[in-house]
This record gives sequence, C-alpha cells and structure tokens, in this order.
Amino acid sequence: MKKITLLFTLTLCTLMLSAQQLPQPITAPGQSCTSIMVGKLASKDGSVITSHTCDGRYRTWMTIEPAADHQRGDRHIVYKNTMHTNYAGDTAGVRIAGTIPEEAHTYAYLNTAYPCMNEHQLAIGETTFGGPSELRNGDGMFLIEELQRVALQRCTTAREAIRLIGELVERYGYADGGECITIADPNEVWQMEILGEGPKKIGGIWAAQRIPDDHVGVSANIPRIGKLQRDNPDYFMCSDNIEKVAKKFKLWDGKGEFVFWKAFNCDYANGRNYREREYFILNALAPSLRLNRDMDELPFSVKPDDNVDVREVIELFRSTYEGTDMDMCKNLKVVVDRKDKNGKPYKDTITSPIANPWMTGNAERLYNALKPGSVEFMRTVSVAWCSYSHIIQLRGWLPDAIGGICWMSVDNPAETPRIPIFCGTSTLPEAYSLCGQNKYNPDAVVWKYRRANKLATLQWQSTKKRVMSDVKKCDDHAFEGLQDLERQVRQLYRKDHADQVTPLLNAYTASAYSYSVDIWNKLENDCWYWFGLGF
Repeated sequence: MKKITLLFTLTLCTLMLSAQQLPQPITAPGQSCTSIMVGKLASKDGSVITSHTCDGRYRTWMTIEPAADHQRGDRHIVYKNTMHTNYAGDTAGVRIAGTIPEEAHTYAYLNTAYPCMNEHQLAIGETTFGGPSELRNGDGMFLIEELQRVALQRCTTAREAIRLIGELVERYGYADGGECITIADPNEVWQMEILGEGPKKIGGIWAAQRIPDDHVGVSANIPRIGKLQRDNPDYFMCSDNIEKVAKKFKLWDGKGEFVFWKAFNCDYANGRNYREREYFILNALAPSLRLNRDMDELPFSVKPDDNVDVREVIELFRSTYEGTDMDMCKNLKVVVDRKDKNGKPYKDTITSPIANPWMTGNAERLYNALKPGSVEFMRTVSVAWCSYSHIIQLRGWLPDAIGGICWMSVDNPAETPRIPIFCGTSTLPEAYSLCGQNKYNPDAVVWKYRRANKLATLQWQSTKKRVMSDVKKCDDHAFEGLQDLERQVRQLYRKDHADQVTPLLNAYTASAYSYSVDIWNKLENDCWYWFGLGF
C-alpha cells in the first residue's frame, strides 16, 4: 500500500509540474502578450478600451501607487529589472539605470509589472515584438515598463503620453527590444511601436498610429504600423529618424515607399504583419471582411460588424480557437461506450477528456509520436503561462474615479474571473501584494486561482463547463452592481462628499475579489473530489 501511495503521489506531482511548464514549441521571444483596442464609436457604450495579457513568468504582485508632490530639484529614479521581484520594495536583481528631473506633482497609478492605468483614465497595454537585434542598445536608460510608469505619473491623455515617451527615448535612450504599447484615454486609443537606434546610439525610433474611433485593432507580438503618415498628425506621430536608421542597418534599401512593419519585422511573423491571434480576433469582430490566413497582410484596424461590448473583449481573451480549424484538440478523439434512451449500447467518438488547448511540449510530443500530425501548435489568445491580464475600459461621461475600470485577472485568462479595479481605487486586497511566481505561496493572489485552474486543466473536456459557469457567475456578480455603484458615486460628488468615493470603490473591488475566491476554493475542493482516484 505504501508503494502504491508513493507511486500515486509521484504521478500526481509530475502531472502538476507538467501543467505549469511553458508550452512548447515557443519559437521566439515574441508570442508573449496580446492587446485588443476598441475606439469609442466601435464600443457599445461609447467607452474606449485597451488591454494586455502579461504572458510569461512576470511578477503578479501589484499595488496602487499614490499621487505625490515633490520638491524643486528632486530626481526621479529610473530602474531596470523590476518585473521579476517578489513584493513592493524587493531590490533583488534591480539596478538603477539613471535619474531624470522629477515633476512637481505625479498621479496615482496601478503598478503592475507593466504599469497600466492612472487616476485620470490614461491606460496602457503592451506587447513585445523584438524586431531586429542590431537596433538594440542596452546602455539606453529606459526599458518599456519604465516609460509606461513615467507616462502614467505625468500625463492625462494618450497624445501627451506619446509625446513624452518620444522625448524620453530621444534624450535618454531606449534599451529594450521592439515593443508596442497601446495607449488610451476616454477619447481615443493609439498603437505606439518603439525600437532602439543601434548599439552605438543613445536614442530610439518610434511611430504611433491612432485606431479610428469606429475601429478595433490588435497587437500580438508583431509590428503592425505600415506606411508613415507624417502629413496626418491627427492620426499619426513618429520620430524623424526612422528611414535613416532603416537604411543604415540595411533594413530598407531606400527604394519605394517605406513600410514600418516590413523594415522592423520579427522572425515570428514569417514576413507578414499577423499570425493566429491577429487573424482570429479581427475576423471574429468583422467576419464580413472575409479575412483569411492566406492573405499577405491584414488591415491595421477594422470596423467591427457590430459594436463591441467590453464583455466580448473579455471573451476574446479566453479564446482557444475551439471549433475552428486552429483548434489544437480537434484530432484528439477517443471512442467511448454509451447507451441511448432505450438502454441500447452504442459507440460514440468524443474529444478525449484529457485534451486541452494549453498542453505542454511533453504532451504535444507524445501525441505526435503516437500518431504524427495529431497536434499542430497554435498560439492561442489565452495561455496557461499568463501571469496576469487586464481589459481597461475608459468612460469619459463618468468621473475619472469610476470612469476607468481595469478588469484584472491572474493566471490563465480563460479560467480566471475578472476583478474590477477603478481609477479611484486606492488599496487592493492583501493577496495582491505578494508574488507567487517564484515559489508556491497560498497567500499570493495568483495561487488563489491557479490551484483550481491547474487541476481543471488536467481533464479540461470534463471540467470546462463547470469552470466557465463559475467564471460567468463571478463576472456577472462584478458587473451587476456597477450601475448602482455609479449612481452612488455621482450622488457623492453632487453632495460634495468626494472623500467617500474611494472607500466605496475599495469595498467594491474587495467584495468582487472575495466572492470569486470563495467560488474558486469550492472549485478546487470539487476537483480533488472528482479526481481523488486519479486523472
């Protein structure tokens, strides 16, 4: 009996560890983040939307950094390597890159690995595309996350943020690989793509293109900006050195019209400006365009067939391509015995209960060894190695404190419910102050959900109906109270009781979190019961 118990324990541990490995093959530093953008005339309620999945082993602790006043002569410290720390104030591996003059006043902001929203409804999403390695200069002061931080501390509009980031890159240097940041305010959303200027140059190159108000856009680790439109400042901004740098490094021959994404593309793109995610998302929102994966290029943005609700964006972030030709589980079929309503036995072919769209490289190799061609890897929108993700909704007709909502989740976006964090939220539940990426910590927010998620994934075809039901239950709970909360906040402002708004918002965030954690505890317990004898 002891040997059997030990064998079961070892097998279970192997399964649990396998479920947390990065899926393979991952062919490039890209494939790590997705951002969907929605203009105010493309959304159902007039809100502007930006978003971000932080895919990879990044820190999951997050805080609300308060607004602050500073003395003349104060310096703002710019750091590097802050995204893998374990808690606020952790300095392990962090180094000072330099300092810049401080502003007299800085705004409160939501401090995630990639800082994402401030108190004035300015929000930023991010995706990495890498680009040509010869443009990178590690001696530059700024990595992308620090540019986001400074912009959120100092700016109130997307255009202000773009101009400031461009100035900082030019003056102090950009040290990162190719990055896209999707910058939004209650009026508009922009896509800004940034690269270095070369190993011997402190500077950078950048271009920013506005998503038309009635359009949607997507960035998913591939540069998407095309022709430079310097004569259209309402929709386009860029540095003046782009073509010069491209020619210097033989990324453009100087002949014909210059196309940004072609000059600075990444290997992952295979010579195009899209792959699975861009195609799937744009096609889902504008099926009338009949986009297909054989096209040489997809549009920078598209007008959706129907206006988009924020909950539709949330659902897109849960996408695994189920039911399409890109479904990685489509060939993983088994035959099971069933009985019809009259008790007569028959054979039925179903998707294997253990098939899941986030299988590890080990599982993929096993299936393909047993039968070549069983699984073709597709980079899904939701991935099991996501640290956290957010969809940020900006609503200019409401006071800033409640107008901006960051719908936050941790771990796999397909499995975890979303918690509303408002521009006026000042504190988060204690679990958000701890990172759970470097060790198991049951008190860290990511492990409040990850335990049940990983168990459910091991027999996903059997558990997904329950998981999706619980996700909907939590999301419904978070959304259902919003109208009443907005009414209360408006009344408090009208009665000059603005000091009561923040506690109300803090309580709403805490309530949504507690409700979801209770449900996920029950889900975890049920999983252990269902699979007590094995998976």
